[in-house]
Amino acid sequence: MAIETDTSATGNQAPTTLGVDVGGTFTDIAMWDGSAMVVGKVPSTPHDQSDGVMAGARAAVRAGGRADLLHGTTVATNALLERRGARTLLVTDGGFESLIEIARQDRPSLYDPFADRSVPLADDGMRLGVEVPLAGDGMRLGVEVPAAGLDDGLDAVAASVAAAVRDRTAEAVAVCLMYSYAAPGVERALAGRLRQVVDVPVSASAEVVAEFREYERFSTAVLNAFLSPEVSRYMGSLAARAGQSGFIDEISVMRSSGGLVSLDHASAFPASILLSGPAGGVVAAAALGELMGCHTLISFDMGGTSTDVCRVRSGRPEVTYNREIAGHACLMPSVAVHTVGAGGGSVAWADRGGALRVGPRSAGADPGPACYGRGGAEPTVTDANLVLGRLDPGAKLAGTMELRSDLARAAF
Repeated sequence: MAIETDTSATGNQAPTTLGVDVGGTFTDIAMWDGSAMVVGKVPSTPHDQSDGVMAGARAAVRAGGRADLLHGTTVATNALLERRGARTLLVTDGGFESLIEIARQDRPSLYDPFADRSVPLADDGMRLGVEVPLAGDGMRLGVEVPAAGLDDGLDAVAASVAAAVRDRTAEAVAVCLMYSYAAPGVERALAGRLRQVVDVPVSASAEVVAEFREYERFSTAVLNAFLSPEVSRYMGSLAARAGQSGFIDEISVMRSSGGLVSLDHASAFPASILLSGPAGGVVAAAALGELMGCHTLISFDMGGTSTDVCRVRSGRPEVTYNREIAGHACLMPSVAVHTVGAGGGSVAWADRGGALRVGPRSAGADPGPACYGRGGAEPTVTDANLVLGRLDPGAKLAGTMELRSDLARAAF
């Protein structure tokens, strides 16, 4: 691990603040103990990010010291982009099963008739229409009036959903009733019963985001259910490793809006941490601008695959409450970052007219740029910087990875 530290620091055993941000290639570490800053970098561990997180934490925290961990993670983002989430069953009112696919009338690309929307995370065979007993139009008026025998009716619906979970091998359930944004009691009651009879995570739309506009609410709830098992596993692994380490106290996770939440909250609402990593960069840029007396600025965060930019006005990052992530609507508040496919791993290529282009295709973290020596053979931005002398050929990334100038030149 590459470490830089202020040597004037004194031995301070009080709890320190340890920030860890996981990227595709490297995990970045920053520790502040009130008198000194330690920064470093370790290789990311894609199969279980907590391995890299704890390796960096052990290298940064002094022997006998303790730290509170603030964590920016890409575990939810990666699961969505790679569609490695749970097989999700959508439960909604009968007749509205296709709403998640109908979506809105807008097209992904206005003048491209061949551009398709992202495939729903709950496909056609994973949608179940149910009839929940309600009295008349009570739900439509925002006044919940239970029908006679509601408990028996909910038990029957829960039993049918449980059977569908078994028959369709569902790994998560999203419950999305049409009018639960106004009167959430029935949806919450149904979700509660399901949690007693099924052994998979259950996300109720009224608990995830109790807002009107049914498509966006359905999409957000399905997103949350889709990500729940993967994120819960990771948070559980991180909690276990931190507990075993003996030097990590409280753990907080950066949410998409730039705030912090507990591990339990992140596990229950993984849709809220989809932009965890980029949000940390925006918050840091805003804080740095404040120290410099610059209150309106544009943050620029370049990684291996992409670059994120966000406008900060009057010292506050702009936040949006309705955006698409990987083609899926999400109503969770998030910093208004704009992402372009331009990172250190972006591949250089020539188009049919012979013009030089860079990105958006990336060499990724594995194999990565040619100079990493991991089998990459295409020229990337990082390779170009090494050939041009902007990167020191003798430097070791994260203290261990040597840069191969010969492989970079061969790629070009």
